[in-house]
Amino acid sequence: MANTYADAVTKTVDVNGTAFVYRETGQKNGIPVVLLHHLTAVLDDWDPRTIDSLGQKHRVIVFDNRGVGGSKGATPDTIDDMATDAVAFIRALGLTKIDLLGFSLGGFIAQVIAQKHPDLVRKMILAGTSAAGGEGVSNVGAVLQNAVARATAEKKHPKQSLFFTQSHDGQQAAAEFLQRLGTRQQDRDLPVTHETVVARTGPWCQEEA
Repeated sequence: MANTYADAVTKTVDVNGTAFVYRETGQKNGIPVVLLHHLTAVLDDWDPRTIDSLGQKHRVIVFDNRGVGGSKGATPDTIDDMATDAVAFIRALGLTKIDLLGFSLGGFIAQVIAQKHPDLVRKMILAGTSAAGGEGVSNVGAVLQNAVARATAEKKHPKQSLFFTQSHDGQQAAAEFLQRLGTRQQDRDLPVTHETVVARTGPWCQEEA
């Protein structure tokens, strides 16, 4: 198993007839931490510094859910279906107990997994996410569109306005973050498609208060 996320091999596992891509790093033993990423993310959108920090004490597994990045199949348009696919992936690896880290949309999925499969989840970390009906959740589509439009006009990456403040320190942190995302030079994941973003945006817009 790779010592750093930048060196982790991209693997494939058959999930009910569909190939899912994933990477793992960190410790070989113990209960693994499975990461569920945000709306527009693929394997290469996880901060290597975060993964490597977790990997100092844990086995860390990241993956593309159905239809995302290098994983095959059509992207589901409901959180329940995304959670079902995530659980199928976890069980395809032969895992019976995990910790979950859900970021943004991944937090939605993590909550459904924990609710429907409490025997599977030991601990859960929810970051930058919400419960169903959370304030402002239905506006995510517009927020994303505005961020992309602003980034295009300013010739910046959308993450610079979505994930970071516009202060000098905030933008410096954004630049460092984006530089870390580019650390991996080979065997990079496929980018997220427009169709996938549209499918994954749907559940957010349905989470009205």
